[in-house]
Amino acid sequence: MTRYRLFFIVAGILLAISVLTYGIHYAAFRDTHHIFIFMVGDLGFLPLEVLLVIIVFERVLARHERHGLLQRLNVVIGSFFSEVGTHLLGELVRCFGNGDEIRDHLAVTGEWSDGEFRKAMTYARRVTGGADCHNIDLEELRRFLIQKKAFLLALMQNPNLLEHERFTDLLLALFHLTEELEARGSLQDLAEGDLQHLSGDIQRVFGLLAAEWVAYLEHLKTEYPFLFSLVVRTHPLQACPSPTVA
Repeated sequence: MTRYRLFFIVAGILLAISVLTYGIHYAAFRDTHHIFIFMVGDLGFLPLEVLLVIIVFERVLARHERHGLLQRLNVVIGSFFSEVGTHLLGELVRCFGNGDEIRDHLAVTGEWSDGEFRKAMTYARRVTGGADCHNIDLEELRRFLIQKKAFLLALMQNPNLLEHERFTDLLLALFHLTEELEARGSLQDLAEGDLQHLSGDIQRVFGLLAAEWVAYLEHLKTEYPFLFSLVVRTHPLQACPSPTVA
């Protein structure tokens, strides 16, 4: 009963104010006819007022919750790039014969506009040129992915990731590539069919990774410009990455 005490107090005060207001109206004009007309009109409009308030509050709360969820997701994505993603980005781009062209399209700078981020996102999703396993040390890639496997598994256990399909697809593609590399006893002298298959897996991972990276940097530029500044100075898709501020 104590938990409802404040509710009853507030309800009593509001009812008292309403009765007092109608009492003043009657004392001033002695006209119960108009009092009941306005009362019935107000009661008739009350459900519409409640509906409008519910719609507005529901949308405001949904937007607030969505924003909070995206903030939490971007913290997770930031930790992914710090631990795994940025290193992989620099390693996997070497698999492509048109690596210089890819770097030109994806080398984010501090002067990029919203339009340039959108163009880079579109390009990342359509990366062509064909990855070639001969251009990367598969043994080193396998060791790196196995070393980070526990970290990636911990990310997958985050329930918030269910709201981020693109990032989930990236993690699944990474797990698949890791399992393909783990399943082979030796990565030396692989058959051409194996090399083509692994090259396709690498291309899938790189496309998803690059798209997520561009989206994450766009978020940083808007929300955390100090973090964005460091990333654009040190990311591996530029000629001379350096933390030094020019």
